Amino acid sequence: MKLNQFTLDVGDIARSKSFYLKLGFRLLVDSAHYCRFLAPDGDTTFSIHVADAAITGGATLYLETPDVDAEKTRLEALGVKFDTEARDESWLWRETTFRDPDGHRWKLYHAGKNRIDPPWRITPDGAQS
Repeated sequence: MKLNQFTLDVGDIARSKSFYLKLGFRLLVDSAHYCRFLAPDGDTTFSIHVADAAITGGATLYLETPDVDAEKTRLEALGVKFDTEARDESWLWRETTFRDPDGHRWKLYHAGKNRIDPPWRITPDGAQS
């Protein structure tokens, strides 16, 4: 299986569509109640759907970039507000956090080889390295 699609509930489709276009997502489907986007890099898609009340706080979504600081600076220039400064974390990722207009939490991060192969990874025989 390959994870490809997720949907976020939003309160204002136009506001959210504008926000995600600003992040660099490409619009694939556009209607008055639903939009589907293609990620700026790769083939992952996601959608937004108008809901009576947006449900937030249950998940954190991640956007991977080779240069967190440069991408953060670029997005700030477009008006994206960040909750944290970019920093190196103990799990060997560099990351910063921002929220979409409905409060969905996103992290802009770079993990390099540590995304799939951290020093503490479980080995094929089930042991932790």
